[in-house]
Amino acid sequence: MLSRFDIMEQGGNGMSILLYELVGQDETRPFSPHCWKIRLALRHKGLDFQTVPVPFTSVRHIENGFDRTVPVLRDGKDVVQDSFAIAEYLEANYPDGRPLFGGEIGRGLARLVESWSQRTLHPFVTSVALMDIYSLLDEADKEHFRRTREAFFGMKLEEVVHRDPTHVEAFSQALNPLRATLKIQPYLSGREPGFADHIVFGAFQWLRVVSPFHPLKPDDRVMEWFERCLDLYDGEGRRVAAA
Repeated sequence: MLSRFDIMEQGGNGMSILLYELVGQDETRPFSPHCWKIRLALRHKGLDFQTVPVPFTSVRHIENGFDRTVPVLRDGKDVVQDSFAIAEYLEANYPDGRPLFGGEIGRGLARLVESWSQRTLHPFVTSVALMDIYSLLDEADKEHFRRTREAFFGMKLEEVVHRDPTHVEAFSQALNPLRATLKIQPYLSGREPGFADHIVFGAFQWLRVVSPFHPLKPDDRVMEWFERCLDLYDGEGRRVAAA
């Protein structure tokens, strides 16, 4: 993990791949689902990289204001933003590594998985863990997070969170397509993991890192898959302990 001082000292010369990741007060606990997708994608490709921790209020300063969201990847002179765009960049520029998509058809299906994840998994994580995320931030980020999220939701942060059994059961039922797929193959992408797995993993890892809340039982087929994903790439996902 690099600090901003380290980056300035290196001056952009001879640096390995840099991945800018979202963190709270504890810089060793990145939690963005989109950043976790790319962590696994980089490891999947067998690439060395270093991470740069970035709190919410510093995201706009990454690479001299390159963009306002993370992840951002610097690879030599190339700077890429957006997790799917980064995955495409890695696939195109590092063809010798294991494929993330397995061709254009796989790329298209991964986009479907990403769309589903952002409309099904991400809203649920937000609805059960928003205050857990808030508690991880420093004071400046807390003010920013509360102001921007309350404007988005039109209510207090505390009012967004609900964990009633009906809500949790509806979420569980929405995962049945995953369970049906994982009944016949170990990964969403087939016999081996691919970017579709990284996408869904990112959402569950987000919840794992920020909150002690467990919506699924350990013997749920989805959780068994998640445990397999945590073990991938020498246990990359386990490098950050659960909340």
